[in-house]
Amino acid sequence: MVELVEDRLAVVFGGSGFVGRYVVRALAREGWRVRAACRRPDLAGHLQPMGRVGQIHAVQANLRYPDSVARAVVGADAVVNAVGILAASGRQTFQQVHVAGPRAIAKAAREGGVARLVHVSALGADSKSPSNYARSKAEGEAAVLEAFPEAVIMRPSIVFGPEDEFFNRFAAMARVSPVLPLIGGGRTRFQPVFVADLAAAIAAACDGKAKGGTIYEIGGPEVLSFRQLLDRTLAWTGRERGYVNLPFWLAKLLALLTWPLPAGLRPLTLDQVRMLQKDNVVSAAAEREGRTLAALGIERPHAVGTMVPAYLERFRPRGQFSHYRG
Repeated sequence: MVELVEDRLAVVFGGSGFVGRYVVRALAREGWRVRAACRRPDLAGHLQPMGRVGQIHAVQANLRYPDSVARAVVGADAVVNAVGILAASGRQTFQQVHVAGPRAIAKAAREGGVARLVHVSALGADSKSPSNYARSKAEGEAAVLEAFPEAVIMRPSIVFGPEDEFFNRFAAMARVSPVLPLIGGGRTRFQPVFVADLAAAIAAACDGKAKGGTIYEIGGPEVLSFRQLLDRTLAWTGRERGYVNLPFWLAKLLALLTWPLPAGLRPLTLDQVRMLQKDNVVSAAAEREGRTLAALGIERPHAVGTMVPAYLERFRPRGQFSHYRG
């Protein structure tokens, strides 16, 4: 049974999302009381079984409304911002979600006397990037550090887990398409990190094990090319598919042509193609300066091969658990 430690309170913005739910669980396991701040707390009931009765509580907060953000952080000892989007939609723009929202959280945390703030960014954050996503992530980091200089910034590479939007997306594509797009020759490199390892690092930062005002680069134990990731996805789903080699210029054109389609039907957005033009791996400087998972106590992070095959099994031709039926 988990015992509450000193009745500490952590507030997790985006607590019902992909990364947020794992952060909530990691904090609950460390004995924190957790307040999950999300737009629809009525849809966050799945969080409560992650802790003791009353340990996890969902509240309403919307980053577009600073007053709701300020109310959410009242009494908090630590605040985590795990809100992020991969593609803009309607009022959920990169500027609102990645810049204005983090600024509001940091300002509320500072004015509320919060001891620690952890902001989840992205490894590709770059103020000079051609990608709107990457630029907005960099602007968000700057806004957070301006309002709360001792904040800890987490920059993960591709985050994988049962609910991820990478392996699941391409496995679903392989189920219906005879070919997969090999964008830019598939040479872009990534360092995928398991979502629970990222969450453990965030919990460690909330516990004071990270250096304030520092940007940590979070990657898993393997550096893999885009093609290697697709190869493994096909192997784990038991499917044989060909590749269509798409130069970046052609991939951008196709992204523009598929723009009117719903997000779930679009292979990649123009912004995501731009992101693929740059490797997404932990830098040598971060390794040298101790700004990685290992510095936060995560010395044996999970490799993709230890976790992904299990949750991609449902995409196999004969369905989940087909190997049990012979």
